[in-house]
Amino acid sequence: MTDTHDSLIAAARGCCRQAHSPYSGIRVGAAIRATSGAVYLGTNVENASYPLGNCAETSAIAAGVQSEGAGFRIAEIAVWATDPDGRTLACSPCGGCRQRIREFATSGAVPIHFPWQADKIRTVTIDELLPFAFSLPNSQPQS
Repeated sequence: MTDTHDSLIAAARGCCRQAHSPYSGIRVGAAIRATSGAVYLGTNVENASYPLGNCAETSAIAAGVQSEGAGFRIAEIAVWATDPDGRTLACSPCGGCRQRIREFATSGAVPIHFPWQADKIRTVTIDELLPFAFSLPNSQPQS
């Protein structure tokens, strides 16, 4: 991995400490490098109405869109998760976040870094995580 990958992973790891997870105790952080070069961070935010909480990836995407508007595009993303005791968890983006990432990705080759087995980092593309992404009939193909 390059220094840019390492810095993105470190940013995701650091921001997961800010998560609001009083119900599950699982803290998730996401760091997105946009095509502009800017990095956007997000954490999970839980509430008592579980489906209405936000995933870290969704929060980071929202920050990117708020800052850059409709031209926001993802070049690379890192996700990090810890359990209530601070131990690293294997954690890839959920299905809803995979779809969101794909819709903002520059292509299906956008890399996603996340912890997997014994704190080892796994890097895959969004097309590997979501090989048959949904798109509306009138939208342009993503790749």
